[in-house]
Amino acid sequence: MLVYAQQARPRKPKPAPAQGICGTVVEKQGNFMPGPDKPVPKGKPVVREVVIYPALTLEQVRRDEEGFITEVPGIAPVRTVKSDKQGKFCAYKLPAGRYSVLIREPKGLFGNQFDGQNHINPETVNPRKVTRTTLEITHGAAF
Repeated sequence: MLVYAQQARPRKPKPAPAQGICGTVVEKQGNFMPGPDKPVPKGKPVVREVVIYPALTLEQVRRDEEGFITEVPGIAPVRTVKSDKQGKFCAYKLPAGRYSVLIREPKGLFGNQFDGQNHINPETVNPRKVTRTTLEITHGAAF
């Protein structure tokens, strides 16, 4: 009786787990004042450039009188991506750490969220995790 040795199949390497930031960019324009008889609108998904910096504070940027960031002296963006027609974007392979996720508008970079240390639109990337976020463009809205 002949016995054939099975050849070991080469194992496919496991893909590296995704790590980065994914989200949606929505624009809110007009009256967003709450009322008892109207639902809270969510905003409209938009195509925009999303610029990711190491975590920035208000002291590290120059802003115009309307609050748009016009300059980030001496600090380069880590990544720039573009949202699609549904407002979706992803930036993978970011090192673990803290980032400022900003939206490029005609007047400059826009960010409207802050943490206790004045970081602008802060997000944290953890090892082997994808951080989910919603970026809201609200400079044309009333609340």
